[in-house]
Amino acid sequence: MRVNELSKRAGVTSDTVRYYTRIGLLTPSKERENGYKNYNTADEKRLHFIIKSRHLGFSIVEIQEIINMSSTGNSPCCRVREVVKKRLNDAQQSIEELQQLYQRLKRAAATWETMPDGEPTGDSVCSLIEMWEEIELGEASLQKVSSLTP
Repeated sequence: MRVNELSKRAGVTSDTVRYYTRIGLLTPSKERENGYKNYNTADEKRLHFIIKSRHLGFSIVEIQEIINMSSTGNSPCCRVREVVKKRLNDAQQSIEELQQLYQRLKRAAATWETMPDGEPTGDSVCSLIEMWEEIELGEASLQKVSSLTP
């Protein structure tokens, strides 16, 4: 099958198939007379593996490593587990950072709702952002004081 047929069967763009071919993840045969690349069912299976791997967050380098391990007769499953565990930790950290950002944005939106718009000066661009650290520190101090008083 040609690039267009493989891409349709896999649900990706032709450019995606060409990219994976260019970097060596797919290795189609070439027709001698016209240079067209022909993909077989093994290439289709490989492409599906690549897509699944990408959906799980594996990088191209990691996918190449996994494929190389497998093609040399070594099971890549141990490496796959390592990568997934690292991705889990990274995802958890990202979630925590996003939750903190969400809370900061929520506090900023609530605080800024009642504040007047400032006029830009030569020294100021947006007073809301420029004063935010001081406002946030002030709120933290108020929360700390209120938690200490009975």
